[in-house]
Amino acid sequence: MSLLSALNSEKRFLIHVEMCPPRMDLPMEQSVEAWIDGNHLMRKITAQHRYVFMTDGAIGRREEPNLRHVTINLGSEADRSRIVPILTTKHSLDYCLEFAERSYGLGFTSLVVLGGDKSDGAVRCVQHAYELRRLIRQRVPGLTLGGWASPHGGRRQIEYILDPNYSADFFLAQIASHYQTAAIDEFLDHSARLGVKLPAIFGVFYYRSANPKTSAMLSEFFPVPLGDLKRDFDAGVPPEEICARSVHALLQRGVKHVYLSNLPMAAAVKKLGNIESRVEQMLVLT
Repeated sequence: MSLLSALNSEKRFLIHVEMCPPRMDLPMEQSVEAWIDGNHLMRKITAQHRYVFMTDGAIGRREEPNLRHVTINLGSEADRSRIVPILTTKHSLDYCLEFAERSYGLGFTSLVVLGGDKSDGAVRCVQHAYELRRLIRQRVPGLTLGGWASPHGGRRQIEYILDPNYSADFFLAQIASHYQTAAIDEFLDHSARLGVKLPAIFGVFYYRSANPKTSAMLSEFFPVPLGDLKRDFDAGVPPEEICARSVHALLQRGVKHVYLSNLPMAAAVKKLGNIESRVEQMLVLT
């Protein structure tokens, strides 16, 4: 089943995973361990007919090139059509277009194209991500292209999606949580009233703690509900429960597809299973 077919399916919800390739500056032993964990995760997730979204320096870190990771370290053991690289505009235009061609040639049938954060001062090859998506569509028409939107941006974000130049077949919605239902409701309400037809995959962050330093760093990229997180962590609510509540809140609002970000790589498959089981329990109760 293609990504678009899966997104448009009316069957039960699916939880996917976003993962980051290991940092390039890791010591050799840690790097090898990270590759092994990443390989295990991708094999398991794709075998469950879910999708893995691989980042491209999304939070300002130098990471190993995602295509290199899959083609060299994973080989042909995983279904590449279920692995979706994320490409930012923080490269040269030639690199981006060649990346798209190479992705498609290697069996990656979908590609998410977004601007990327501006924290490292890297120059973007185009002013807006939709410009790069349009160029890639012309160069590699067979690729399924994904865009990006913030569920905290209200009507303006929906207007971006509806723009004829948006050049995407689906979009990833940035991180949201059950602590931020007002923003989610506003986003979904505008989406319904303005007639958005593109399927979406909403992001949920796996918060491991309410560490102020980590939260401050994350807040540069998306709104972090630090006060709510601190209250629940102080009350002994475990990370998996907090994550499951956010997934459940999205499903209650009609969202069918969710991706989890920041799962601990070595235990990602187990934690994903635990979160999904807890969500199933919540759905039965509601």
